[in-house]
Amino acid sequence: MRKKCTSLMLLICLLLPCLTSCSLFPGPDENDLFRQFTLELFRQEVAADTITLHYTVKEPESYGIQDTPVTLGSFGADTAASAASLENCLALLEDFRYKKLSPENQLTFDVLKSWLETALQGSPYALYEEPLSPLTGVQAQLPILLCEFSFDTPEDVDTYLSLLEEVPAYFDSLISFEQAKSRAGLFMSSRNAQDVLDECAAFTALGDSHYLFSSFQSRLEKLTELTDSQKEACILQHRDLVYDCLFPAYNRLTAAVSALKDTGTNECGLCYYPDGKKYYEYIVKRDTGSARTVPQLQNLTREQMMEDLSAMQSVAPLSQGEGEAPEETKAASIFTLDDSNPEAILADLREKTASSFPSLPEVTAEIKFVQEEMAEYVSPAFYMVPAVDNAEENVIYINQGHLPDDLTLFTTLAHEGYPGHLYQNVYYASTDPDPVRSLLSFGGYTEGWATYVEMLSYYFTGMDEDRALLEQRNASVILGLYALADMGIHYDGWSLTETVAFFRSFGITDTETIRDIYDLILGDPGNYLKYYIGYVEFLELKKTAVREWGEDFSQKRFHKAVLDTGPAPFEIVERAVREAR
Repeated sequence: MRKKCTSLMLLICLLLPCLTSCSLFPGPDENDLFRQFTLELFRQEVAADTITLHYTVKEPESYGIQDTPVTLGSFGADTAASAASLENCLALLEDFRYKKLSPENQLTFDVLKSWLETALQGSPYALYEEPLSPLTGVQAQLPILLCEFSFDTPEDVDTYLSLLEEVPAYFDSLISFEQAKSRAGLFMSSRNAQDVLDECAAFTALGDSHYLFSSFQSRLEKLTELTDSQKEACILQHRDLVYDCLFPAYNRLTAAVSALKDTGTNECGLCYYPDGKKYYEYIVKRDTGSARTVPQLQNLTREQMMEDLSAMQSVAPLSQGEGEAPEETKAASIFTLDDSNPEAILADLREKTASSFPSLPEVTAEIKFVQEEMAEYVSPAFYMVPAVDNAEENVIYINQGHLPDDLTLFTTLAHEGYPGHLYQNVYYASTDPDPVRSLLSFGGYTEGWATYVEMLSYYFTGMDEDRALLEQRNASVILGLYALADMGIHYDGWSLTETVAFFRSFGITDTETIRDIYDLILGDPGNYLKYYIGYVEFLELKKTAVREWGEDFSQKRFHKAVLDTGPAPFEIVERAVREAR
């Protein structure tokens, strides 16, 4: 998890004076001009806020980035300015002579153009966005980003402390944004608001035992350039800033959300808002990278689920009724690891998957555990995307409270580590891509890849083949149910009652559990689609490769083709697969 840049559209206007020369004076080498264009775009965007800069590049000077102000950025909803900036950037991009570009630059051109066009499609919906979504919102991500803010130099400590001073203004802009959402009738549901309030209360309730204090001291101890007295002064300053800036900012946010809690006009899916269905279609396209319509994605999901259920029935005939998963797949897994050490599991996964995936440079992978105090409010696991110039150092967080058994731990580490997020990021970095590609988020590709290999990992556990198939297909079906529910709630307008009935038809009967699922989907529309639709699109890509390549098909060749392409819309990845040699 790294803070994703969302302000590109607001910064394009800054590029116009320095980039118009690209179209006026094309020069003899279109490729040099194009890389100048993308590099300047990268510089402007990555320097937009300090956390983005710190997490994206380890040595900013090597990219020509110097003397940037310390800022967390701000939230805004100027749709007209956003649209104009995006249109201007698209015009600059399209001035390049595409056929004069190298294949690598043509790929960057296509991916950037697609990203800009999709962003332009979403520019009218700024106030529909929800930066406070439960589990993945600002209130949940900021503490992790602060804890992982590395101290490589004493200057990094100064920057970190200055960032804490910026939190109040940052949260004030967030509060203003939420108030604007409320005035527009677009504030979140009251239950989602309560979830945010609970997260904020849990964050500030820890007092002197807060993990931010221990994390700060731990990072500070590694700085040999500072004397003991200097470190002690930093610790005291940090404590004052947490109590004077950070905690009060969370308290103000709590008060603001509490005041707005019951101002929402809609406790159901996005389709009940004005233009909500169009907005949902936009986020589905943005977050999945699929060119299919929502009805087409619903059909694709049902087809995959039927294939999964049929495969399960072939090894364990259904006894519960049509469409319901076998009872034994709902029970706790019988899989037990010989060594449940996460580092050992990662090493085992890397060894077992080596024959099916391209080789990877040597890297380190540090496993950290989510603090017990925040376990309830943090995802089961997440990978911290490293800086583009420092892919050798990788961190995976494990939330032990959300990993009930050894099988879940194994498949989760496959998702986050090998051959999932860690592997995909490190491999792609080894291809030396254009830096601007690191700023273009394609959740369907990244989460789809991680889910795809997570499903493959069941067959590397050493379990009996039939048992592995049951476990894997069952996991696929459950994720498919969540995807159908996401589309049903936000596109078709399912009520809670309809959602309960849907899950019960598949043997999931606990109403409170279904209510929690309903609330999660309300608070983060499209989130489950990144995982499931991305996964199924990779399965469809593999079918295409098998047809196109015939006897030349191999797992390693297929994986190399999609990994070399990098995060992109699936139309572009499919074209790369068809053209792969």
